[in-house]
Parts: sequence; C-alpha cells; structure tokens
Amino acid sequence: MNFLVRGLNTAGRYVSLELSATSPQEAGRIGAERGLRVLDVAPLQQGLAEFLKFSGKRKFSLLLFNKELLALLEAGLSIVEALETLIEKETRDESRYVLASVHSGLHDGRTLSAALETQSDVFPDLYVSMIRASERSGSLAESLSRYIAYQMQVYEMRKKVISASIYPLLLIGVGGMVVLFLLVYVIPKFSHIYADSGRELPTASWLLMRWGELIEQHGMLIFGIFGTLLATAIFAFTRPGFRGWLRELLWQLPVIGEKMRVFQLSRFYRTMGMLVTAGNSMMSSLDQVSSLLDVRLQARLADTKNQVRAGKPLSQSAEISGLTTPVAARLLRVGERTGQMGKMMNHIADFHDEELNRWIEWASRLFEPILMAAIGIIVGTIVVLMYMPIFELAGNIQ
Repeated sequence: MNFLVRGLNTAGRYVSLELSATSPQEAGRIGAERGLRVLDVAPLQQGLAEFLKFSGKRKFSLLLFNKELLALLEAGLSIVEALETLIEKETRDESRYVLASVHSGLHDGRTLSAALETQSDVFPDLYVSMIRASERSGSLAESLSRYIAYQMQVYEMRKKVISASIYPLLLIGVGGMVVLFLLVYVIPKFSHIYADSGRELPTASWLLMRWGELIEQHGMLIFGIFGTLLATAIFAFTRPGFRGWLRELLWQLPVIGEKMRVFQLSRFYRTMGMLVTAGNSMMSSLDQVSSLLDVRLQARLADTKNQVRAGKPLSQSAEISGLTTPVAARLLRVGERTGQMGKMMNHIADFHDEELNRWIEWASRLFEPILMAAIGIIVGTIVVLMYMPIFELAGNIQ
C-alpha cells in the first residue's frame, strides 16, 4: 500500500515522500530512516480526490500570519509559545507544516530569521531581512507592525488599480458580446431579406450584408480562425517575453509610461523606508529592493549604488540616475539633513500613492463614458446600416 509521508528534512524544509509500506507505522519508520522528521502519514489517495487535495493548495497568508503573531506577542506570549498557538489553531495542512518548520528551527537553536529563511518560498527575502534587523534591535513587535502597514499600503494600491479596471473590462466584455451577436446572428438574417428584395443597397449596408453571407457560407472556418487567434493571444500572455514586450510598449506611452515609473518609484521608496527604519543599512536595503524594480530602472539603481559607494549622498545619486521625482529629491535631502531617511522615504511613497490614486480616479471617470460612447456608436452604426434600406423603402412609399 502506498502512503504519503510528510515532514521536515535535515535542512528544516517541508517535504513529502511517496512510500510503499504495509502500515502507516512502517511508512513513518521508513521516512525517519531517510532523515525525515515525520509530521504526518496518510494513505495515498488516487484519482480526482488526490488531485483536489494536493494540487488545490491555498497559499500561505503572510499578512494574516503577521497580524496573528503580532497580537500574540503583544498579549505577552514568547515567540515559541505564539507559534505553538498558531499551529494548534491552524486547520490547513500546508500552513501547519510551514509553521511547524519555523517552530522546529527555533527548537534547534536557530534565530527566528534563520528559521524563516528555510521556507524561502513563503517568507520573502525582504521580510527575513527585516526580522533579522529587528533581532539586533530587539523590536520584533514594532517590525511586524511596520511590515503589516507596508503590506496594507501595497494591497490598497493594488486593489485601487483592480477596482478601476473592473467596470471598463465589464463594458468591453458586454459590448463585445452585443457586437458579436449582431455580426454573427442578426446580420445573416437580414442578408436573406435584402437578397430576396432585389433592391440596390447603400455601399456600407452592402458590405455588411456580404459579411452576413460570408458567415453563413464559411461560418465554421471563421470561428476556427477566431478561436485560433484567441488561443494564441491567451498563450502569448502566459509567455514572459510577450508580457515584457507589452510592458515595454506601455512604458513608451507618454502619460501611462510616466505613471508606471511613479508607481515603481513609490513601491521602491516604501520598501526602502521599511528596511531602513527596521535597522538595515542603506547599501543593504538598496541591494534587496533591486528585484522590485522594472528592468529599465534596475540599471539606474545599479548606477545609484555605484555613486553612493563612491561617496555621493543618496539624494544626489538617485537624482542623477533618474530614480527621483522633484518631490522625492527634496524629501531625500531633508532626510539626509535630519537623519530620518526611513521616515522621509515613507513620506515620498505616501505622496506618490495619493497622486496615483487621484490620477486613477480621474482616468476611470473620464475613460468609462468615452468607452460607453464608443460601444454605443459601434452598435448604433451596425443597427443603422441594417435598417437603412428599410428607411429608404419607407420614404419611397410615402
């Protein structure tokens, strides 16, 4: 009989093994002989149930983990007791194993940051670095509060962008289906009527009726071509190269490209502010945030770091490299004079987030009526072209 043995390996990482054994006890013993600290042994399920159970895993919520851990620490529990409490109340297997791995690392004598580092697919480098800095300063609860605030700011900005996109996408979807219904179903019906009438049609109406005849005669071929193009577009969006090309195209647009740069800089300064405030050095923070930036800004960041290493202040280096806005440059200089760089970087991010929020709200209010008008014009044009011969016939009768 096959069993799924799940536990922690010698490096403290969660692993699962498929073993053949006569009983769960034997499977656990075999797993232990292979160097596994066994946490669970379960009969291996087959078919759809296996797929649903082990492939439909929910992602570990870092934000929820931070909020719960902070609440327990503020209640007076130690970090070990807090993790034990979280493990006891956790109902999802994957989350329990992540927490058990961290808890096991602490029992082995590792620091919290080292224990978190063994689960690098769950805890990002920025988070581990912040925890490591808090261990030096003894301000774990404060660092957790700071990271929660950082995550909430990022989440709010992402939610704002998504909310602004929903209604236009809904309009495009509904408008597209209406136009498709007219082109595929209604126009072919009208093409029969006008073909039997023998009347001469206006040029635009004639082209529309020819389209209806084409749909009737070669509908399957046209749908096949359309489906192929749609599948190709979906496949292209899954390719990093195509997404990179599309992102590059958006960067070239006058207004949108500038807003994308400001969004990148806002996230850059917010992350830098969190790391510097947590106690990380400036150069260490600059190294860690490089992956957050777009490729074109990463080269500018590398240039900024070289200038800082050469002895120039960050405000001057970032301004020369193009990693600032006029507001950011001024606040960075204030931070250097007052010694509050982390605070000033957070102010920079707050200012640009508010600026982006206002722009998103303005753009959505302007774009939505324009989009509705465009869809109305397209649908109205098709309907008018279909009925124009009828209007002419009614005028001749009168």
